[in-house]
Amino acid sequence: MLGNFQQSQLRIELESSASVIHDSLLRPVQLEKWLLGQRFAPGMPEQLHQGFVFTTWTGLIPIHHQVNVAKSDCLRLLLSGGIDGFHEWYWGEGWVQSRLEGVSILPINLGQTLNLLSLRQFLTTQRS
Repeated sequence: MLGNFQQSQLRIELESSASVIHDSLLRPVQLEKWLLGQRFAPGMPEQLHQGFVFTTWTGLIPIHHQVNVAKSDCLRLLLSGGIDGFHEWYWGEGWVQSRLEGVSILPINLGQTLNLLSLRQFLTTQRS
Protein backbone atom coordinates (compact mmCIF):
# COMPACT_ATOMS: atom_id res chain seq x y z
CA MET A 1 0.00 0.00 0.00
CA LEU A 2 1.28 3.42 -0.92
CA GLY A 3 0.89 6.26 1.50
CA ASN A 4 1.77 7.28 5.00
CA PHE A 5 0.72 5.84 8.34
CA GLN A 6 -1.88 8.16 9.80
CA GLN A 7 -3.97 8.10 12.94
CA SER A 8 -6.74 10.29 14.23
CA GLN A 9 -9.05 10.15 17.20
CA LEU A 10 -11.94 12.59 17.57
CA ARG A 11 -14.86 12.87 19.97
CA ILE A 12 -17.80 15.22 19.64
CA GLU A 13 -20.84 15.99 21.74
CA LEU A 14 -24.27 15.62 20.14
CA GLU A 15 -27.80 16.34 21.23
CA SER A 16 -28.90 12.81 20.41
CA SER A 17 -29.67 9.56 22.18
CA ALA A 18 -27.39 6.54 22.02
CA SER A 19 -30.05 4.58 20.12
CA VAL A 20 -30.36 7.23 17.39
CA ILE A 21 -26.56 7.37 17.06
CA HIS A 22 -26.51 3.55 16.89
CA ASP A 23 -29.01 3.54 14.01
CA SER A 24 -27.08 6.28 12.17
CA LEU A 25 -23.89 4.19 12.28
CA LEU A 26 -25.14 0.61 11.91
CA ARG A 27 -28.05 1.00 9.49
CA PRO A 28 -26.69 1.53 5.95
CA VAL A 29 -29.86 3.35 4.85
CA GLN A 30 -29.08 6.00 7.51
CA LEU A 31 -25.30 5.84 7.02
CA GLU A 32 -25.62 6.73 3.34
CA LYS A 33 -27.52 9.92 4.24
CA TRP A 34 -24.66 11.56 6.12
CA LEU A 35 -21.40 9.82 5.15
CA LEU A 36 -19.71 12.33 2.84
CA GLY A 37 -18.25 11.38 -0.50
CA GLN A 38 -18.88 7.63 -0.15
CA ARG A 39 -20.80 5.42 -2.56
CA PHE A 40 -21.94 2.04 -1.28
CA ALA A 41 -22.04 -1.22 -3.19
CA PRO A 42 -25.55 -2.64 -3.71
CA GLY A 43 -26.83 -5.43 -1.47
CA MET A 44 -26.30 -3.84 1.94
CA PRO A 45 -28.17 -5.50 4.85
CA GLU A 46 -30.69 -3.68 7.03
CA GLN A 47 -28.06 -3.50 9.77
CA LEU A 48 -24.30 -4.07 9.77
CA HIS A 49 -23.27 -7.26 11.58
CA GLN A 50 -20.02 -8.97 12.49
CA GLY A 51 -18.38 -10.63 9.49
CA PHE A 52 -20.22 -8.58 6.84
CA VAL A 53 -17.92 -7.33 4.07
CA PHE A 54 -18.70 -4.36 1.83
CA THR A 55 -17.01 -1.77 -0.35
CA THR A 56 -17.40 1.98 -0.57
CA TRP A 57 -15.80 4.30 -3.09
CA THR A 58 -14.22 7.70 -2.50
CA GLY A 59 -14.16 8.95 -6.06
CA LEU A 60 -12.44 6.13 -7.95
CA ILE A 61 -10.69 4.72 -4.87
CA PRO A 62 -12.35 1.62 -3.36
CA ILE A 63 -12.24 1.09 0.39
CA HIS A 64 -13.08 -2.46 1.50
CA HIS A 65 -14.66 -2.85 4.95
CA GLN A 66 -15.01 -5.94 7.09
CA VAL A 67 -17.24 -5.53 10.13
CA ASN A 68 -15.07 -6.85 12.97
CA VAL A 69 -17.33 -5.75 15.87
CA ALA A 70 -20.94 -4.51 15.80
CA LYS A 71 -22.50 -3.92 19.23
CA SER A 72 -25.02 -1.57 20.79
CA ASP A 73 -22.30 1.00 21.54
CA CYS A 74 -19.36 0.06 19.29
CA LEU A 75 -18.52 -0.55 15.64
CA ARG A 76 -15.08 -1.66 14.40
CA LEU A 77 -14.30 -1.91 10.70
CA LEU A 78 -11.14 -3.45 9.25
CA LEU A 79 -10.16 -1.49 6.14
CA SER A 80 -8.19 -2.34 3.02
CA GLY A 81 -7.75 -0.80 -0.41
CA GLY A 82 -7.71 3.00 -0.22
CA ILE A 83 -6.94 2.77 3.50
CA ASP A 84 -5.20 -0.21 5.09
CA GLY A 85 -6.09 -0.12 8.77
CA PHE A 86 -9.17 0.13 10.95
CA HIS A 87 -11.96 2.50 11.97
CA GLU A 88 -13.57 2.27 15.41
CA TRP A 89 -16.71 4.04 16.54
CA TYR A 90 -17.90 4.30 20.16
CA TRP A 91 -20.96 6.20 21.35
CA GLY A 92 -23.28 6.90 24.25
CA GLU A 93 -25.92 9.40 25.31
CA GLY A 94 -24.91 12.69 23.70
CA TRP A 95 -21.48 11.77 22.32
CA VAL A 96 -19.66 9.83 19.61
CA GLN A 97 -15.97 9.00 19.26
CA SER A 98 -14.15 7.92 16.13
CA ARG A 99 -10.67 6.40 15.94
CA LEU A 100 -9.07 5.82 12.55
CA GLU A 101 -5.63 4.38 11.87
CA GLY A 102 -4.08 3.23 8.66
CA VAL A 103 -1.78 3.66 5.72
CA SER A 104 -3.24 5.79 2.95
CA ILE A 105 -2.56 8.54 0.46
CA LEU A 106 -5.96 9.98 1.44
CA PRO A 107 -5.99 12.69 4.16
CA ILE A 108 -7.82 10.56 6.75
CA ASN A 109 -7.90 13.21 9.50
CA LEU A 110 -9.64 15.68 7.22
CA GLY A 111 -12.15 13.06 6.03
CA GLN A 112 -12.84 11.93 9.58
CA THR A 113 -13.43 15.50 10.77
CA LEU A 114 -15.80 16.26 7.90
CA ASN A 115 -17.69 13.01 8.49
CA LEU A 116 -18.18 13.73 12.20
CA LEU A 117 -19.44 17.22 11.41
CA SER A 118 -21.77 15.74 8.81
CA LEU A 119 -23.05 13.20 11.35
CA ARG A 120 -23.70 16.01 13.85
CA GLN A 121 -25.63 17.99 11.22
CA PHE A 122 -27.62 14.90 10.20
CA LEU A 123 -28.59 14.12 13.80
CA THR A 124 -29.55 17.76 14.39
CA THR A 125 -31.95 17.65 11.44
CA GLN A 126 -33.37 14.30 12.66
CA ARG A 127 -34.39 15.99 15.93
CA SER A 128 -36.23 18.82 14.15
